[in-house]
Amino acid sequence: MRTSTTGIRRARPADADPLADLFDETWREAYRGIIPGVALERMIAQRSSQWWLGATQRSRPLVVVEQASTIVGYAVYGPARGRILQAPGEIDELYIRPAYQGLGLGRRLFRAVSNDLADHGLTRVGVWALEGNERACAFYAGLGGIAIGQAVDRMAGTVLPKVGFRFS
Repeated sequence: MRTSTTGIRRARPADADPLADLFDETWREAYRGIIPGVALERMIAQRSSQWWLGATQRSRPLVVVEQASTIVGYAVYGPARGRILQAPGEIDELYIRPAYQGLGLGRRLFRAVSNDLADHGLTRVGVWALEGNERACAFYAGLGGIAIGQAVDRMAGTVLPKVGFRFS
């Protein structure tokens, strides 16, 4: 009999290489055709193992989802970085490796992060998703997020509309 365990934990320095690989895979899958090719490649290149090593040592929480000792997802979150979302807490990034999507891991990670934010008094949470990333927008709406605002990111001369979701 084979059992597979799933856990969510704080990222450690030893996770830097797997996080760099995960970032590469998830961003290529999520943003190919949305973020211009050269800009996407630059962003992926900037998130090297060295970058992730630093991220594990910053004060902003970075957690990973492990399944059978393999990192299959991550989230970065903390106090809101701006006021547009009208929420004191913010999830900056939440990604699950494509082969593991649809298994409930993203929902589980979102709940764990939201609960941690609430434990720190940040009961309303906001998150941004690029408008062209229909899967992410549907995911956040399916979790009960209310689209409360729009903004844009600019990359490589391209304007990328994004949607802000808020959760209470």
